[in-house]
Amino acid sequence: MPATAPSHRPRRRRRTTRLLAVAATVVTAGALAAATLPASANAGERGRGHGGHKPDHRPGRYQDVQLLSFNDLHGNLEPPAGSSGRVTELQPDGTTKTVEAGGVEYLATHLREARKGNRYSITAAGGDMVGASPLLSGLFHDEPTIEALNALDLDVTSVGNHEFDEGARELARLQNGGCHPTDGCYTDKEFKGADFPYLAANVLDEKTKKPLLKPYWVWKQKGVKVGFIGVTLEGTPDIVSAEGVKGLTFKDEVETINKYAEVLRRQGVKSIVALVHEGGFPASSSYNYDCDSPGAGDGISGPIADIAKNVTPQVDALVTGHTHAAYVCTIPDPAGKPRTVTSAASFGRLYTDTTLTYDRATGDIARTAVKSANHVVTRDVPKAPDMTRLIDRWGTLAAPIGNRPVGYISGDINRDGTESPLGDLIADAQLAHGRSLDPETDLALMNPGGIRAPLTYAATGGEGDGVVTYAEGFTVQPFANTVNLKDYTGAQLIQALKEQVSGPNEAAPKILQVSSGLTYTLDLTKTGADRVVTDSVRLNGDAVDPAATYRVASNSFLAGGGDGFPTLGEGANELVGSDDLTALEQYLTANSSATAPIAPPAADRITVVR
Repeated sequence: MPATAPSHRPRRRRRTTRLLAVAATVVTAGALAAATLPASANAGERGRGHGGHKPDHRPGRYQDVQLLSFNDLHGNLEPPAGSSGRVTELQPDGTTKTVEAGGVEYLATHLREARKGNRYSITAAGGDMVGASPLLSGLFHDEPTIEALNALDLDVTSVGNHEFDEGARELARLQNGGCHPTDGCYTDKEFKGADFPYLAANVLDEKTKKPLLKPYWVWKQKGVKVGFIGVTLEGTPDIVSAEGVKGLTFKDEVETINKYAEVLRRQGVKSIVALVHEGGFPASSSYNYDCDSPGAGDGISGPIADIAKNVTPQVDALVTGHTHAAYVCTIPDPAGKPRTVTSAASFGRLYTDTTLTYDRATGDIARTAVKSANHVVTRDVPKAPDMTRLIDRWGTLAAPIGNRPVGYISGDINRDGTESPLGDLIADAQLAHGRSLDPETDLALMNPGGIRAPLTYAATGGEGDGVVTYAEGFTVQPFANTVNLKDYTGAQLIQALKEQVSGPNEAAPKILQVSSGLTYTLDLTKTGADRVVTDSVRLNGDAVDPAATYRVASNSFLAGGGDGFPTLGEGANELVGSDDLTALEQYLTANSSATAPIAPPAADRITVVR
C-alpha cells in the first residue's frame, strides 16, 4: 500500500475537564446490472421514522428496499474544514475537481430528500460515529452526535474502533443514556442515549464470552425482513488504548459474520447486510471512480477485499468503513457471485444509496438487481433547521472555551502526504514541550493517525483569517494523550522507524512525523523494513549511533507501543508531561503572533524514493 494509507488511533481520555460548568450527484460505477423485474417492485410502505405513505394492500412479489448508509462521521456536526471537508470528483473528460462537502445540517437535508418516494427505507452506518471528534461534540463526550444521529433517523450501526476510546462502560452509556459519571449532565435534561442499536457481534466480554452488545438486528416492514450483522476490525486492540478495550476480546470478522448469518437464516431471515468497520483502498481518490474496472473488485485492495471474498454468500451486501475511503465495488463472494461492497469516505461528506430488491417468494435479495452509488453531501441545499438548532445549542455551551485564540498561521497547514506540514509542526511542538521537561530531549515522533484535521487559514467563525482557535486545535488533536519522554538506543530508534513499513504496518504503512533535525530516506521501491534506508538515518546531520542513547518525545499512545510500534513501548526512564493539545497550544502561542504568523513547514525531512 502507499505510504500515505490512512492510519487511525484512539484517544486516552476526553478533554471535558476543561468545561467551565437534491443536489446534483454523480453515480459511481460498480453497480450491478439490473435484472428485469415486475412493475410491482416498488410496492409497499416505508419503515420507522420515514412514513407518510399509505401501505398497498396487495404487495407484489418484488419489493425495492432503499439502504442509505454512511460511516466514520467522527462527530463532525459542523462542516469539516480544509481538505477534510472536500471530495474529489472524476469528470467525464478524465480531469478531477474538488467539491465542498459535509456538515450534518446538509447531511440531514440530503438523506431526507433521498427517502422521498421510497416506501421502504433503512439508514445504516459502518462505525466510528463518535470518537476523535471536534470540540463541539468531543467536549461533551459525543452526546451531541448521538442526538444528531437520532434526529437523522439512523436505524442501526456497527461499532468501530473509536467507539471504544473511552471504554465499554462509556459505550454502554451512549447506547442506553444517562449522565456522564464524572462530568454529570450538561443540560437540564438527562441524556437519553441512542434510539438505534449499536451492533458488536465480534466483541466479547472476556468473562462471559458473550457479545458486549447485540450481534445482529432485523428490520421488518410489511412482510419484508432484512438482517444486519455488525462487526469492527479484529485488530481494534492494536489501535485503541489498553484501558479502552480492557476486559474485551475481538474475534475474526469473517468467522463472526458467517456464524450470525447462519443464526439469522435459522430464524427465517435470508436477506442480510454486514456492517463492517474495516475497509479498503481504492486505486483512485475520486469518490465516483469505477473500482470494478477492468473487472469486479479489481480497483480495490486492502483488508476488506479478503473479508468480502470469504464472507458467506448468505450475506447480500457489505457496508464498510475505517479507511475513510470512498468506493462502491462488486467483489465476488466465495461462490463467485458478485456482491456489493460500499464505503462513503468519512466526516459526513458522502452517503451511499443502495437499492436491494427483495423477493417475497424466497425472502432473499435478488442480487442481480442490486444498484448502488455514492452521493456528495453538497452544501448548496437548505440547512435542516433542527440540526442548526442542535449545533447552536451545543455551540453556545462550547463557545467560551472553543473561541479562545491560541496562535496565528500564514497559510493552510495540511496533514496530507507521506510527511505533512502539520505533522512536522506537531512533532516540533512535542519536541519543544519535551525540552521544557528535559533539556536533553533529542527528537519527537508523531503518528499520522493522531492528526485528525488540517489547520486552515480561512476563518471558521468570527476569529479572523489566520487565527488558530482552541476549538481548531482540539479538532486537530482531540485524543488527550500526554507527551511522554523515553530513552532509546540508536538501534531501537532505527528499528522503530522500520516498524513503519513492516510487521502489522507493512501492507498499510504508518509513516511517523518527525521533528526538526531528524532526516532519513524512505525507499518505496523496496519491500518491508528495507524501505527505511538504515545508513540514511541522521540527527542534526550526524548518523544515528546504534549504541548511543537518545531521548525521544512522543504521545502516550505511541510510547505504549500503539499503532504497531512495539519497540517504542520498550523505552526506559519515562517522564510524563502535559497533554498533546497543551503542547501544541503552547508552541503556537510562543512562536506566532498576529504580525509574525507561523508559515507552513516545508515537509522535507523524509526523502521519499518511488
